[in-house]
Amino acid sequence: MRLLERMRKEWFMIGIVLAIAGAKLEPSIGVNGGPLMPEITVSYIAVATIFFNSGLSLNPEELTSALVHIKLHLFIQIFTLAFFPAAIWLFLQLLSITPINEWLLKGLQTVGCMPPPVSSAVILTKAVGGNEAAAIFNSAFGSFLANS
Repeated sequence: MRLLERMRKEWFMIGIVLAIAGAKLEPSIGVNGGPLMPEITVSYIAVATIFFNSGLSLNPEELTSALVHIKLHLFIQIFTLAFFPAAIWLFLQLLSITPINEWLLKGLQTVGCMPPPVSSAVILTKAVGGNEAAAIFNSAFGSFLANS
């Protein structure tokens, strides 16, 4: 009985372990063009579902109010898609004179140019009591701009 209670409590972690084990045993299921079609399900359906679920928790007045803060949105998009990649590029110029592997530097450059993960931006903003509606809008809009 104790094991069953523990499994019910830790269902998410058990699910993650099972998903990883399944991917290790049969990796062809999750490749591009495979049965799960991650090029569609991850790129579009998962992101849309995250935004939809986040939007359901918002008051429509909050969302409308957040949309009119043009200066805030402009600042966030410029910071995320221009300033931060430029700062990372400068940092990588300093690191390039060190013996760090060049492929690690290329990976850092790639990650530095990506928009923030959708769920992280919204969850962290909500956790600190920030403007959740603005975070959802900017996360969605930034992802749209970065993928266009």
